[in-house]
Amino acid sequence: MIRPIQSMKVLAPFLSICVLFSLSFARGEKPNILFIFADDMTYDAIAALGNEEIETPHLDQLVKRGTTFTHAYNSGSWSGAVCVASRHMLMTGRQLWNAQKVANRKGMSAFQEQGKCWPQLLERAGYRTYMSGKWHVQVDAGKLFNVAKHVRPGMPRSVKKAYNRPLEGKPDPWDPADKSIGGFWEGGKHWSEVQADDAVGFLQDADKSEQPFFIYLAFNAPHDPRQAPQEYLDKYPASEIMVPRNFLPRYPYCDEIANPHRLRDENLAPMPRTRHAVQVHRREYYAIITHMDTQIGRVLDQLKSSGMEKETYVVFTADHGLAVGQHGLFGKQNMYDHSVRVPFMVTGPGVAAGATNDAPIYLQDIIPTSLDWAGADTPDHVQFKSIQPHLEGNGKKREYVYGAYLGVQRSITADGYKLMYYPKANNMLRLYKVSEDPHETNDLMKSDDPALKDVVARLWNRLIAVQGEFGDTLKLQKPE
Repeated sequence: MIRPIQSMKVLAPFLSICVLFSLSFARGEKPNILFIFADDMTYDAIAALGNEEIETPHLDQLVKRGTTFTHAYNSGSWSGAVCVASRHMLMTGRQLWNAQKVANRKGMSAFQEQGKCWPQLLERAGYRTYMSGKWHVQVDAGKLFNVAKHVRPGMPRSVKKAYNRPLEGKPDPWDPADKSIGGFWEGGKHWSEVQADDAVGFLQDADKSEQPFFIYLAFNAPHDPRQAPQEYLDKYPASEIMVPRNFLPRYPYCDEIANPHRLRDENLAPMPRTRHAVQVHRREYYAIITHMDTQIGRVLDQLKSSGMEKETYVVFTADHGLAVGQHGLFGKQNMYDHSVRVPFMVTGPGVAAGATNDAPIYLQDIIPTSLDWAGADTPDHVQFKSIQPHLEGNGKKREYVYGAYLGVQRSITADGYKLMYYPKANNMLRLYKVSEDPHETNDLMKSDDPALKDVVARLWNRLIAVQGEFGDTLKLQKPE
């Protein structure tokens, strides 16, 4: 259901606009598509969505000018590098374990040769395609896009002193503003600034073409090493950063869910976690996000000055979320909302302004959605669903959201509850009523309420029933 952020006014005028634009596209006019993709950005790290600590003025404008899907998810990963799974799903249109089967050079080469990857589908629909930034997919980006610049690896190169810090009572060896370390500044200019430069150039090039454009702009930010200019760090004194309400010194099952301290993401901060360490890391997280927001502003300004803004869909989302100290975790290799939910905002022709939509979606739903905008059919190999019906006010909600990490975590979210399953922790179940407990602090499996047994049984049976859809072959064993 679409809800205005500031009011509950009827959206009939916006729906009428949707119809008008749909008719326009049917006559052969295709909208442009600007897809802006962040890395490691949790769903609530945007000021306009309620985070009072962070400054994101340009992302706030997208929230105000468009529709925000408040429950957008990534379904998980077969790898500690969760972005690998997320991005292969995005390029292939296949859901998690089905995508894993082709997420290798041979499989992706076959997809590319058959013209089945997302940008190829849009090129076939008449689009000129551009790409810049993080890739992490097992095929040459230059073979999928008409133009590809500054194709980046999975993460900027880091250094030893960026890990296991800050330690209590010791000087912090890491300076996120030190350009000599490299990382995001490798090459002489911060990568977020390079990506914005590329996007501005793409828009200038597209302005000369009669073809509609598709731009895939993939920032590496706010992935670690979280580096930003000092002026952005100065906005966030560590002592003033709030410690999350679900803070824990250590997640009690971190080893059983394959999140030990030696895992790269988890090793960024000391164990047990300290409040000070969480404040320092969240300060750097916010600073690099605000810096990225400034670069996004440059791109949006260029889009507006080009005169193409009104005929362009802009989508902002991320490949997955991040814990940064929540639940005693620092990475994204878990099933909590801070790690599986992402921001997802859409602006463009006929999209309701200043609205929110709580329909559960997967970020990869953008594939069939973009094909709808392009007036193209969605091929059978794409397993995701278009959100265009939701934008038009008549979408049918998914009944559940599935999540998985390796063979050690599973989750199912439905009817306001989330059930998590840990097979390596004696088949443990954890239950949260996420509709009332968004920070997931109260494990209801500890409750004596007999009604919850029916909730657990229903969710467990749903989890088993949907395994085939996702290609999940893990044998589930419910605890007694």
